[in-house]
Amino acid sequence: MTTDEDSTSQGNAAYVRLLAELREGRLNPGDRLRETELAERLGVSRTPVREAIRQLEADGIVTHVPRQGATIRTLDYAEVMELYEMRAVLEGTAARLAARAASDIEIEELIDMNRQMAVAGNGPEAFVLNRQFHAALLDAAKNRFLAKSIHTLQKALMILGPTTLTEPDRAEKAVEEHFGVLDAIKVRDGSLAEAVMRAHIEAAQRVRVRALRALPDRAPGFDGDLL
Repeated sequence: MTTDEDSTSQGNAAYVRLLAELREGRLNPGDRLRETELAERLGVSRTPVREAIRQLEADGIVTHVPRQGATIRTLDYAEVMELYEMRAVLEGTAARLAARAASDIEIEELIDMNRQMAVAGNGPEAFVLNRQFHAALLDAAKNRFLAKSIHTLQKALMILGPTTLTEPDRAEKAVEEHFGVLDAIKVRDGSLAEAVMRAHIEAAQRVRVRALRALPDRAPGFDGDLL
């Protein structure tokens, strides 16, 4: 017999699995989330799946479409731009705070991660290292309220699918941009660290917009008049 605690645990596990599929591009905007199909695929009952879908809805990732049910949200042009604008603000702030608060050990860890990312090139390992780099920089900023805001934003960004590092040459350029942020942090120049991080996020934004514009079925608002 399944207890409420077991169901909650399975619901959290299903939620994490669905987030990973979204990040990896196996779930995409417009995809329907059918409880029976997901339960079979994830190896759980429908109750944990229903709980996972509720969590995704609370994150703003899932919406309910008439006659379709739970569906991964599709972001329009304005929402994509707004998300990246907020990411530039928040991660720029994280870089500025890290320049003030990061320990020498944390800075060395960030440098090492970025060196590993340079060696990894344009593959899955680089994508993981990139997430770890940004998470470690946020930890170095030492502001829990900022961290909570960025984590919320990151969930919304997952709707856009795989990282922009999948684009040709983007991983190499991202490594260079990371080193620019780190150079500013090492000399404790918060204003410069913030400016360079903002430029890094804006570069990713440009790649993302080009990729969305090139899709066969563009999101609403992605047309020649707007871009």
